[in-house]
Amino acid sequence: MDRLKQLESFVSVATRGGLTAAAKAEGVAPAIMGRRLDALEERLGVKLLVRTTRRITLTHEGSAFLEDCQRLLTEFANAEASVSAGGVKASGHLRVTAPAGFGRRHVAPLVPRFHALHPEVTISLNLSDRVVDVTGESFDCAVRVGDLPDSSLVSVRLADNRRRCVATPEFVRRHGMPKHPGELSRFACLALSSDASQTRGWAFRIPTESGAQELIHLRPSGPLDCSDGQVLHDWCLAGHGIAWRSTWEVEAEIDAGLLVPLLDEFAAPPNGIYAVFAGAKHLPLRVRLWLDFLKEQYGRPEFWGGRA
Repeated sequence: MDRLKQLESFVSVATRGGLTAAAKAEGVAPAIMGRRLDALEERLGVKLLVRTTRRITLTHEGSAFLEDCQRLLTEFANAEASVSAGGVKASGHLRVTAPAGFGRRHVAPLVPRFHALHPEVTISLNLSDRVVDVTGESFDCAVRVGDLPDSSLVSVRLADNRRRCVATPEFVRRHGMPKHPGELSRFACLALSSDASQTRGWAFRIPTESGAQELIHLRPSGPLDCSDGQVLHDWCLAGHGIAWRSTWEVEAEIDAGLLVPLLDEFAAPPNGIYAVFAGAKHLPLRVRLWLDFLKEQYGRPEFWGGRA
């Protein structure tokens, strides 16, 4: 007998409260439902239901097994739907949050595209530089950039993110370029102000005498600083100094020749761009499709060059 059919029959009987109701919903005789349950209990070697002429009651083992069966059947249905052109369509409301700067540039443009693919899904996008409580504020997914703190949340790495020192060609022509991170103190650097979140400063990987590499952090300074990264980016493009920015911010300008990368040979190892969500047990289809969509988009090298 089909094991999946046994599980489906068990869930149907347990949730509908009787063999007759479950059999009617499936269009079979109650005796057939009864035989499926008997076969399931015999195979498992445990009593799942106590059946009388008046009602059916779950045993302790049956209650625990019911929850697992419902989860498995939901995941199975979602798996089929995600690969079947004629399957169940994603629907419902999707709530997404992302950092303001990254979200404006690399999440917001994707939302209408995702909706076009799945028109029955409505989407709310929240852009905020604070760390949003995904569970407490009922978000389905958060996009986060950088190292993640320890958390009970599930995370999926979508792409790598590197930090690069950059300046305009005109700035380099007038002031030269540093050959080593230690020389940054001689240049006008555009740093986040002390009340911003970048507490450790700019990270570089420096070769040691033993041939290994050491990760160091510097806090360069200059005549201008700001708590807003977008302002630093704009100042850098205007030729006011050297900035240490994420690749997602400056890759397009580097490709266009508007900015020049500096000190790349000392660049720190990349961190990540992540999708973070509460759990994977009962992940709705719309959330799984959104995660797959992000991975596909961010996995294209041309996306980060501004030609998405």
